[in-house]
Amino acid sequence: QVQLVESGGGLAQAGGSLRLSCAASGRTFSSYAMGWFRQAPGKEREFVVRMGRSGTTYYADSVKGRFTISRDNAKNTVYLQMNSLKPEDKAVYYCAASSRVGVYTTGSSYDYWGQGTQVTVSS
Repeated sequence: QVQLVESGGGLAQAGGSLRLSCAASGRTFSSYAMGWFRQAPGKEREFVVRMGRSGTTYYADSVKGRFTISRDNAKNTVYLQMNSLKPEDKAVYYCAASSRVGVYTTGSSYDYWGQGTQVTVSS
């Protein structure tokens, strides 16, 4: 069982930055691939980025070059650095853990989810 808790959301201006954190419980954090998803009001949940156990990353085209995922296995934490924010980045951001190997961008491929953190970007 893995519990995930996101933090770091808030209000940023367009062009600004925010860093999200996701702290995981349990001693097997390093054995999971970690992902970030987001859901804007009235829209379906959207894949943002995934980092595999070995550190390989896969980004959605909409955030490539602006967002960076990283993880600190010693701290059981994954981060999402968001730069050059746009109003369309406004959403609730969720981190998720997956035991599957490979590139998975669908929510059903993830086993555990956090409660989400709100990101608002003003224009």
